[in-house]
Amino acid sequence: MTAPKHRFLIIADGDFGPLTSKTANSCIRYFPDRIVAVFDRTQAGKTAQQVLGFGGNIPVVGNFEQGLNGATAVLVGIAPAGGRLPDEWKTWLKTAIDRKLEIWSGLHTFIGDDPELGSLAKAKGVRIFDARKPPPNLPIADGRAAELDALVVLAVGSDCNVGKMTAQLQLRDQLVKRGHRTSFVATGQTGIFIEGWGIAVDAVVADFIAGAAEQITVQGAKDHDIVLVEGQGSLIHPGYSGVTLGLLHGSCPDALILCHQVTRDYIGDYHGRQPWVKIPPYTELVDIYEKAAEPVHPTRVIGICLNTYDMDESAAREACTRAAEETGLPATDPVRFDSTPLVDAIIREATVTK
Repeated sequence: MTAPKHRFLIIADGDFGPLTSKTANSCIRYFPDRIVAVFDRTQAGKTAQQVLGFGGNIPVVGNFEQGLNGATAVLVGIAPAGGRLPDEWKTWLKTAIDRKLEIWSGLHTFIGDDPELGSLAKAKGVRIFDARKPPPNLPIADGRAAELDALVVLAVGSDCNVGKMTAQLQLRDQLVKRGHRTSFVATGQTGIFIEGWGIAVDAVVADFIAGAAEQITVQGAKDHDIVLVEGQGSLIHPGYSGVTLGLLHGSCPDALILCHQVTRDYIGDYHGRQPWVKIPPYTELVDIYEKAAEPVHPTRVIGICLNTYDMDESAAREACTRAAEETGLPATDPVRFDSTPLVDAIIREATVTK
């Protein structure tokens, strides 16, 4: 799909913050000029800059109807508990649909399937864009991505929510600036909101995850020399490793970028349970990913992307140096510091591999 240039009110009520509103935060980072306001009653009166450390003067409002002023669409920027729509949210969305604003959602619960909201939207001629709804007739992977002329680079991670999407977007922008025809392949709802196309692979039936990854990797390679595929989950995450493996085997990457949040020692998402899976050293993670890929399409990690948002600058730079020394690979935080080491590694790989 081609994303219309909407102006959004983002719903992040009660959860707007650096770690609790990933979708909202990424949209603010990558198209701030299209965000009218963020709705969060607990942070009302602040700006996005004050809450996140970026986003400028985008206001945080505590009144939903007030936030709709100037908006043409409402974007769901957080997931409510259990993924179900609270009754209060339905009231807000009904108000927006009554005013003929589109609804953009990445929830596992499809808003368009809600009897009340879906019927109202149809009656009003309003589109509900459920970004996680997979397309029909997905293929079973058969290795087509391995035959591409373009260099395919997949972001992989030590855990969920460590910055895989952000890393790829930062690297894509720098590669384009340096004259390389580079595409970003969105595999999650936030990436789809930013890029305007893709498939949320975590909502695809398991047999077709690799096929979905293959299909959009092939699509991303059209008229491009470098394809940066957004990663999902982690091979060591007990809940989401299946999605990660499907992406790894379906996209058949020629190279991997390993992403890690430096201050995270254990897998973090256990839905309230205490963590028990300890994140291994970089060298072990590199080995895990390369060995998992090898039977289908051999690949190698060519760089380390670190998320150091919660560290002071001195500690962050030291972490980058340490990761490079431990692995013998270029390492940086491409949001905070210069992305050149990783960009150069990708360009070298494109020259050697393709």
